Amino acid sequence: MAPTGRHSAPAEPASSPHDAVWGAAARHLGRRRFLTVTAAAAALAFSVDLPARGAVAARERTARITKDPFTLGVASGDPLPDSVLLWTRLAPEPFLEDGGMGTERVAVEWEVALDDRFAGVLFRGTADAHAEYTHSVHVDVTGLTPGTEYYYRFRTGSWISPTGRTRTAPAPGSATSGLRLAAVACQAYQDGYYTVHRHLAEDDVDMVLHLGDYLYEYAVNPAGGERRYTDLTLPDVFNRETMTLADYRLRYSLYKSDQDLRAAHAAHPFVVTWDDHETENNYAGSVPENAVPPAEFLLRRAAAYRAYWENQPLRAAQLPQGPDAQLYRRLHWGTLAQFDLLDTRQYRSDQAYDDRPHAPGAESDDPARTLTGAAQEKWLIDGWRDSTALWNVMPQQVCFSQRKFDVTADAALSMDAWDGYRASRGRVVAGAKSAGVDNWLILTGDVHVAYAFDVKDDFDDPASATLGTEVTCTSVSSGRDGVERPANWDTYMRANPHLRFYDGRRGYVRIRLDRQAARMDFRTVSAVTTPGAAVTTAASFVTEAGSPGLKPA
Repeated sequence: MAPTGRHSAPAEPASSPHDAVWGAAARHLGRRRFLTVTAAAAALAFSVDLPARGAVAARERTARITKDPFTLGVASGDPLPDSVLLWTRLAPEPFLEDGGMGTERVAVEWEVALDDRFAGVLFRGTADAHAEYTHSVHVDVTGLTPGTEYYYRFRTGSWISPTGRTRTAPAPGSATSGLRLAAVACQAYQDGYYTVHRHLAEDDVDMVLHLGDYLYEYAVNPAGGERRYTDLTLPDVFNRETMTLADYRLRYSLYKSDQDLRAAHAAHPFVVTWDDHETENNYAGSVPENAVPPAEFLLRRAAAYRAYWENQPLRAAQLPQGPDAQLYRRLHWGTLAQFDLLDTRQYRSDQAYDDRPHAPGAESDDPARTLTGAAQEKWLIDGWRDSTALWNVMPQQVCFSQRKFDVTADAALSMDAWDGYRASRGRVVAGAKSAGVDNWLILTGDVHVAYAFDVKDDFDDPASATLGTEVTCTSVSSGRDGVERPANWDTYMRANPHLRFYDGRRGYVRIRLDRQAARMDFRTVSAVTTPGAAVTTAASFVTEAGSPGLKPA
């Protein structure tokens, strides 16, 4: 038994391209409500010169914790062949700003075993939970065996966390035969119950990809919105839009208080990326949705990014430095699959035409516009050129395929999706073609409906070559119950001949990759505004290796 693992504590601060702007704003706004958090957290989150590791919470708690501190559950993420990131957060009073933990540092023990009874613990160690990081714990456990299922748990004082299950990726270069994964997105707490996560927790998958909108910034009323609680009254602290670091931290506490979300995290390793609502609806880079000074928005973005890292199973490499964080990254599953996770929010140009649905035009088609930023675009295409994987999977946020809203020649498109950045999309398509990407699978969130697209070389020419497949995973709860065929179903199907499937209900996509094909099962529930709905498979498709294009399974 070895105490093998890297505790993902803060790294040395890196220079941010926004330092001058947001640093000045932080000093100016320091006495305003925008920064109403503890002095320690405010200094760490909003100062360019971050304190040394553990400087604020230098004293370790010795008093006994009298209530269960593991109310927000456990999680694991970003599986590598020899390591997995383990996460928990101590919060005996999750709806208080400090989680009921105060400002002291707390030692947390962790264990990893091959069985859920921990009869033979293989790895164990101790990590510090710091107040500066809202007593979250990120442990990068190393020395694990590739392609292996493990169980893990945490302990502090007399309290033991729930047990989590995780797994490692196969060995590099191994010709693994299969991978089962699920994709989810968009889980507005106030729009309904997390029934989808309950079914996902019970499904047999190796990994879950969360494609964004893990939380929403909008107010949640005391009845929980569409949940319409009668036996629970939520504190007023949630009945406002998230603006401060404290607001975002508390909102994660609310979301993770849901037992079905906790169950999904405990059952499977998650690989996460954000979209807009983790910060603010439809923001673009450093440009906010509403008319507030850019410097003030960067402070908000810094708070949102910081709270996201604190509450997700992410490594230290993803720890934000002020309002900047590198979330795009690459994972492998032997030679079967390469995953290139994108961030289509942080680096994008502002939406064209004031972010209104609009036909393509000079503004939206400006070749200088980008959805990914130049560095991420190059990273993506270079990664494809170096890829030895059979399947190149691109988990990302907004619809990649063309999506006309009407059958007319000048039909409007979404300016927030890749349709509003057609030159950027064209460069990515050209990069995929030049790299020889034969089996390209794009996984998308954002739109609260399930789509299956053939990705065309020319979306305006149905006879053009099919280059890949895109599936959108609908939403966990956002949009409330939904219907199988929304009112625009017929129009969309006629306007977009490359659209092969469209369903408006809540759910997730389950995908099996093997050496012959990718199979996509669209799993849906009939309702989320009342709990307990059963899950069914609405449709299944396959795309064969070496033969792009969707076929009914």
